[in-house]
Amino acid sequence: MPAPAAEWRPQYNPWVIALVVTMATFMEVLDTSIANVAPPHIAGGLAASQDESTWVLTSYLVSNAIVLPISGWLSDTMGRKRFYMICVALFTASSFLCGFAPNLGTLVFFRVLQGIGGGLAPSEQAILADTFTPAQRGVAFIMRRNRPGAAAPAAH
Repeated sequence: MPAPAAEWRPQYNPWVIALVVTMATFMEVLDTSIANVAPPHIAGGLAASQDESTWVLTSYLVSNAIVLPISGWLSDTMGRKRFYMICVALFTASSFLCGFAPNLGTLVFFRVLQGIGGGLAPSEQAILADTFTPAQRGVAFIMRRNRPGAAAPAAH
């Protein structure tokens, strides 16, 4: 009779992993929230109209809407950790570049890149599901859901 399989355990503390991946997703949500109230300031700072400054929001949302549905396939193709790290790096670099954009066109371009990097949220959930045992997943997802800026749980 074969020996029973040893219980799988992550190499690192799962709560450290949860904190790291949740912080990256939190930054993505925070960035989106900040950009939603910034168009008047963007218009004034870059000598653009209010209508033109809304492209800063639209460009991010469109590129993010394109990458989110294919993020599962990209994770499978590249590997979940690699895809997640590429998204974090792209999001971070493009956020930095957005801060130094000299004109509206450049800012919109960097926001498109930022939206692509913002495709990390589904990978975060998958990483949490892989990191925690089935008995611990509920607590891990509640922790993620109750971070500032996250949607409130639905009332039952």
